Amino acid sequence: MELAFIPSPSRGVLYLGPIPLRGYAFCIIIGVFVAVWLGNKRWIARGGRTGTVADIAVWAVPFGLVGGRLYHVITDYELYFSEGRDWVNAFKIWEGGLGIWGAIALGALGAWIGCRRRGIPMPAYADAVAPGIALAQAIGRWGNWFNQELYGKPTDLPWALEITSSADGRVPGTYHPTFLYESLWCIGVAVLVIWADRRFRLGHGRAFALYVAAYCAGRAWIEYMRVDDAHHILGLRLNVWTAMLVFLLAVTYLVVSSKKRPGREAVVEPGAEASGGEAEGDAAAGDDEAESGKDGVESGKDEAETEASDEAGSAKKS
Repeated sequence: MELAFIPSPSRGVLYLGPIPLRGYAFCIIIGVFVAVWLGNKRWIARGGRTGTVADIAVWAVPFGLVGGRLYHVITDYELYFSEGRDWVNAFKIWEGGLGIWGAIALGALGAWIGCRRRGIPMPAYADAVAPGIALAQAIGRWGNWFNQELYGKPTDLPWALEITSSADGRVPGTYHPTFLYESLWCIGVAVLVIWADRRFRLGHGRAFALYVAAYCAGRAWIEYMRVDDAHHILGLRLNVWTAMLVFLLAVTYLVVSSKKRPGREAVVEPGAEASGGEAEGDAAAGDDEAESGKDGVESGKDEAETEASDEAGSAKKS
C-alpha cells in the first residue's frame, strides 16, 4: 500500500458554461506567455526594443504548434491511420501530442521569417528567448499530468504518479512521474542558460545551443524511463536517438561558433541604438541651451554693474 503519491486529476477539462477549459491547452498558453515575457526582458537588456519578441512570436508560435503536431503524428501515425482509428483525431491537438523536436524546428522557421521582416539577426533573438522556451516546456509538461499520459515505469516511491484512467490501454497504478522529472529538468536548464549567459556573455546563438544541448541530455534519460508505445531503433526509443543526435549538433555548434565568432553581437536591432542616440542628442542640446541662457544672464549682470559704476563716477565728478 502506497503511503504517498501524486494524484492525477479526475478529468482534464472544465466547462465554463458551454466553453471547455482544457488543462493541456491552458498549460501551453501559460508557457507561451512566460516565454514571451522573459524573452522581452532579455531582449531589452541586449539593446532591443520593447515588443519585438512578441511581434516575432506571432510567427514562431503558430509554426511551432504545427511542427510539434506534425512530428507527433508522423512518428506515431498508427494512432491515427491504422485500422479502427479515426484520422480526424490527428487534428485534435487538445487531446495531447506535441513533439518538441518538430515544434523547435518549425518554430525556428517562423522566428526566422519574423526576424527577416524586422532586419534582426536570428541567432541574437534565439539567445534572448532560449531560457523562456525552457520554462515554457516546464509549464507545458503539466498538460501531460492533466491528460494522464507519458508516465514512466511502475514504482512505489513517495512521489509516484497515480494513474486512474484505463482508456487507451492504460493500466491503473503508480508510476514514475516523468512529466515532473522533465519539468524540473527544464527549470534547471533555464537557470543554467541565464547563469552562463551572464558569466560568459554568450552570443551568436550559443545561449540557444546551450539550452538545446542541456535539454537533450535530460530528455535522453527521461525518455528511457517512459513506457508508452514508441518506435525503437536498435533497442532504443526513437526520441532517445533524436536527443543524442541533436545534442551532438548543439555541442558542435557551440565549439565551432565560439572559435569563429567569439564575443557577443554589439547591435541586435537596427534603429534601437539610433533612438537612444537621438535622445542623448536632444538632452545634450538642452544642456547647451541652458548653458547659453546662463551665460546670457551673467553677461547682462556684468553690463548692469559696469553701467552702475560709470554713473557713480559721473556723480562724483559733478
